[in-house]
Amino acid sequence: MVQQIPTNAAPAIHYPESDGQPMADNTKQFRWIVVIKENLELLFADDPNVFVAGDLLWYPVEGDNKTRQAPDAMVVFGRPKMDRGSYRQWDEDNIAPQVVFEVLSPGNRLRNMTQKLKFYERYGVEEYYVYEPDDVELIGWLRSGDRLELIDETNGWVSPRLGVKFQMTSDNLEIFTPSGEKFLTFVELAQLKEQEKQRAEQEKQRADEAERQLEVERQRYQALEALLRERGIEL
Repeated sequence: MVQQIPTNAAPAIHYPESDGQPMADNTKQFRWIVVIKENLELLFADDPNVFVAGDLLWYPVEGDNKTRQAPDAMVVFGRPKMDRGSYRQWDEDNIAPQVVFEVLSPGNRLRNMTQKLKFYERYGVEEYYVYEPDDVELIGWLRSGDRLELIDETNGWVSPRLGVKFQMTSDNLEIFTPSGEKFLTFVELAQLKEQEKQRAEQEKQRADEAERQLEVERQRYQALEALLRERGIEL
């Protein structure tokens, strides 16, 4: 009979991939989350080592499945693009997301936002932006040493990491890429693509018509040249 020796191995820690909270409370908040996340994805589409995610749980401490946040959008420089159930920092070369965004809704509370600020400050976020679409207000913090310091003026601010520019209007926030292209909704992007397609078709039609006219003139010239030769006139 073989005697079983008891072990003291600790059970494996489970890191949930959902916190049970909805990504957004209303359509406006959801639209802004998608606009920010997808346009950032597009901005860094050609860089295989920039990971962009939305509403993904970030666990900064191995062995601790209670300390976590799910930013509305986050950008991680130095990590590959790939699907993840959560962002477990110890599996990611211990690289923390450098830039995070939160989009507020009427359901957000000041206490909750304060807790998030402390979390992002403690675990290494370099830039933290909070947008309130109802009041059209953008607040930002930039890391200085071990603290996130409030950015005095976000209107016209250019993100050091992302290179994007934030511009406030009377009724909206506009975000521009380093090349000056505005962040657009999926519908606006589709409409722009259709406009470009129609413009390209019109340009092709004009080019084809110009080519046809040129061919007509060429044929006329050849006919005239042949007629003159028949009459003994050399050009």
